[in-house]
Amino acid sequence: MTETKKEYTAKQKLTLGRRAGIVGIGVNVLLFALKLTAGLLSGSMAVIADAVNNITDAASSILVFLGYWFAAKPPDKEHPYGHARMESLCSLGIAILVTVLGIELFTGSFGGLFGETESLQQSGLVIAVMAVSILIKLGLAVFYRTVGKRIDSSSLRASAADSIGDVFASLAVVVGMLLTPVTGPKTDAVLGCAIAVYIFIMGVKLILEGVNTILGAPPDKKLVMEIIGALRGYNGVMGIHDLVIHNYGMDRYFASVHLEMDAEQDIMMSHDIIDNIEADFARDRNIHLVIHLDPVCYSNNQVNHLRGHIQDVVAEIAGEYSSPVSMHDFRAVFGITHTNLIFDVAVSHEMPLTDEELVDALREESRRVLGDGYHLVVTVDREYSSHRF
Repeated sequence: MTETKKEYTAKQKLTLGRRAGIVGIGVNVLLFALKLTAGLLSGSMAVIADAVNNITDAASSILVFLGYWFAAKPPDKEHPYGHARMESLCSLGIAILVTVLGIELFTGSFGGLFGETESLQQSGLVIAVMAVSILIKLGLAVFYRTVGKRIDSSSLRASAADSIGDVFASLAVVVGMLLTPVTGPKTDAVLGCAIAVYIFIMGVKLILEGVNTILGAPPDKKLVMEIIGALRGYNGVMGIHDLVIHNYGMDRYFASVHLEMDAEQDIMMSHDIIDNIEADFARDRNIHLVIHLDPVCYSNNQVNHLRGHIQDVVAEIAGEYSSPVSMHDFRAVFGITHTNLIFDVAVSHEMPLTDEELVDALREESRRVLGDGYHLVVTVDREYSSHRF
């Protein structure tokens, strides 16, 4: 039997995020006290340094808590879209801390490769404390990752990665103690360098993920398909295009879309359908959707004939350059000397032609198919940017 994934509301996600931050603060403070005690009793500077690292981890957990605390604040005059993106900013802060940890660990370990190093003395107390801390940190990483996956939290994913890095750092201390008598005093430095590189790479990946989110990464494809599928389910919707989705964090989505509807249908009926769709999305999906109505006419045989030819032209260009191109909002304005064929084409960034080159190619191909007497007025939609030529 397939287990159904539980869906959490935005309020539940904020609550779970804050609780995860509190758990992280408590666990890291406990580990700090445990390691500091063991380090002072054994005289191990490596354990004392690892204890200090847990204070920085507690700071990361504080960032998680503060991120979700600020994210829960309602919209205000200065931030009309809410404060949910604060979680992404805190995630970026944690990623920076992870990267700095990797750099500092590498600097200390690299110096040990060429300088005098103090051999790590085996200590049953230290090994026991570090083993317990490794298990606790591993459990915290699993906890962060599980909750982060459930509520789609970038800051918790970053905290999970930070905890995994700490697991490897603590493991290096233990392995160094056990292997140093056999492999020599440089063992700890070699292990430290290798782990530092891993932590640094992990931190950089998290930074890039955080920056992409803040800059405006493309919307999740699953969400896009869900929205399009839902829109197609409404009676009267004949076409969908120009869907734009803005994510302001923690299930706060603002979107706009163009819906094609029958031009001969009563405008009040079309408007009522649009109002109902917007209300449904706000109530059922927490998406603030704004719909633009595009009236289309399919009862004019002459217009339909021209539309079919232009669709063939668009398909020809798409096949020639192996790039998806679609047409929408087609209409014809008939004049005495020529006819304007007005439409939009949606292209992806895979299209090698510039917008101007694409329009020129469409015009040249249409002249070959339709002859003179037709002028194309084309709007190119390329990944949320529109230019008219």
